[in-house]
Amino acid sequence: MAITVLDTSVGMEAVLAAPIDDRVDVLRDMLAPVEGMFRYFPGDVDLAAMHAMSFGFPLGRCVDEVPGALKKLRDADVWARISNAMTRAIDVQCAAAPRINVPDIVVLLVLGDPEDEYFMGPLRGFSGNGSATGYVSLTLWPTEENLARVESAAVHELNHNLRYAPGGIIWDPASVVVGEQVVSEGLADAFARQLYGDAGYTPIGQPHLADDAVLAKVISGLRIQGMQNFTAWVHGDDSARRFGCEPVGLPTGAGYAVGNRLVDLYLSSTGRTAADALHVPSQDIIDVALTTIS
Repeated sequence: MAITVLDTSVGMEAVLAAPIDDRVDVLRDMLAPVEGMFRYFPGDVDLAAMHAMSFGFPLGRCVDEVPGALKKLRDADVWARISNAMTRAIDVQCAAAPRINVPDIVVLLVLGDPEDEYFMGPLRGFSGNGSATGYVSLTLWPTEENLARVESAAVHELNHNLRYAPGGIIWDPASVVVGEQVVSEGLADAFARQLYGDAGYTPIGQPHLADDAVLAKVISGLRIQGMQNFTAWVHGDDSARRFGCEPVGLPTGAGYAVGNRLVDLYLSSTGRTAADALHVPSQDIIDVALTTIS
């Protein structure tokens, strides 16, 4: 098992230093080590196009803001912090479940687009992905909030990686239900909180942690099948509109808030830790939590 945090400090600097017409190719070179993250996509994937679609930093705009943001990442030593956090988290997880499969993991950190209103607004300047085994990506703008919780964000995505690694929970895009992602977000936050306290909460879900109307609405959709429905039910209406889905009447981060509530009820009822519960089926967690609620 090896954790490789790509040196995108040098990579992004090379992109920004290149002539404008060459930047796309330099960006593709920087992203080449994470090409496997898109292995389930149909056809050939243009890494530069995926960068843009994933709120990545602009290549020809924000000529002052992006270099300044890169300096903030360097000053905050985020690459070393991510590496240390991942190592610590794997040690904690393996102590709780020594036989789990820990794959080699490549970590990509890139700056986001400060002019993307959805990214900087509802998403609060952060987007993470740990769904493809062997890869973790973090796209952020270095706000005070995001810089303070770099470790928690990385550990959250690592938890997804380990839950769905071979030998763990099987994810079938056609048959998976909303409840699986809601629980997985709650587990990932609970694991990050196990290591880093309240900094482990994903910020977009925090405003709704005590909202019983949001809880009831998300619970009503837990059995909806097919991951095409997850944007609306887990991320909320703003995300649904951004990605061309039908809104269902939920605020941004609703599924994260409900996932935290369900997982916390399960953990408190069973006396287990988030690390202990890595591979517990989501329906088991939901059943215990809903029994507690009722």
